[in-house]
Amino acid sequence: MKSVTSSKRSDQKRARSVVITGAASGLGRALARTYAARGDRLMLGDIDVSGLEALTRELTAKGAEVAFRPCDVCSDTQVSTLVDAAVAQWGTLDVIVNNAGVAAHGAIDQSALDDWRWIVDINLMGVVRGCNAASAVFKRQGHGSIINVASMAGLLSSPDMSAYNTTKAAVVALSETLHSELSAYGIGVSVVCPGFFATGLTNTMRSPMPGMDVFVQKLMARSSLTADDVARIVVDAAARGPLYILPHFNMRPLWWAKRAVPVLYFHGMKMVASRIKQKAEKAPVAQSAQSRQNVQPIRSVQSPVSSKQSAPVHEVTT
Repeated sequence: MKSVTSSKRSDQKRARSVVITGAASGLGRALARTYAARGDRLMLGDIDVSGLEALTRELTAKGAEVAFRPCDVCSDTQVSTLVDAAVAQWGTLDVIVNNAGVAAHGAIDQSALDDWRWIVDINLMGVVRGCNAASAVFKRQGHGSIINVASMAGLLSSPDMSAYNTTKAAVVALSETLHSELSAYGIGVSVVCPGFFATGLTNTMRSPMPGMDVFVQKLMARSSLTADDVARIVVDAAARGPLYILPHFNMRPLWWAKRAVPVLYFHGMKMVASRIKQKAEKAPVAQSAQSRQNVQPIRSVQSPVSSKQSAPVHEVTT
């Protein structure tokens, strides 16, 4: 297909080449819109091909230069070829945003081990795969920026969220390591830790507790920030190169308290855990084998491309 031509940003500021995983919805889609509005060139990846197509049409209609390819972050091959596609398309890669992620909820004894494997492969290993592929390109170039999307859950360990908290804490640790490790190569690394805000995260969330998705949606609805707000904060902050990007200002005091007075912080978390236990005793969770069967790994039901296949880069012209 012919290349997409687009309006360029002024010669004073070169358009950057940006790869975004999980770009078809939520924060990924908001980030794509934000980067496109600033004149950057986008290579978008997601398992939701129809969502990618719709977003690409939207952005190219506004003059952006956008291409996409199906990408399951559980696949080494698909993540590396997404990065390679951006380099092949524009000759360079400036930014990768490892954004794709899922959620899980449940007490440690109620969470299925398969759910642990599922969330670790996506939330942690998906980010590792992106960092692995992009850092090799960045080292050859002598510059680049890695933005890993974690969560405040990676900094604050709320009860009954062990699987999710663990993966996000691991992304924070990975980012902290790479922030130092890659600095000598001219590569910046930032980790984004937002609180609750409205996204489609509950669409694939796994929990042994019926109705938990509705409860989380209510928490998201209370946020003072939208996905677009978070995206703007991330893009602006990342340009300055900080390690931590915490979009929700109201969540920062909790993190500071955990670091400054951990005894007080964990006393509060234990009180939360006690309330959860009391509530569970009044309304015991009925774990249904059937409900578990209804929740399938994203990779097996949505990914249109197997890890051994190579998908073409798609461009949408207007």
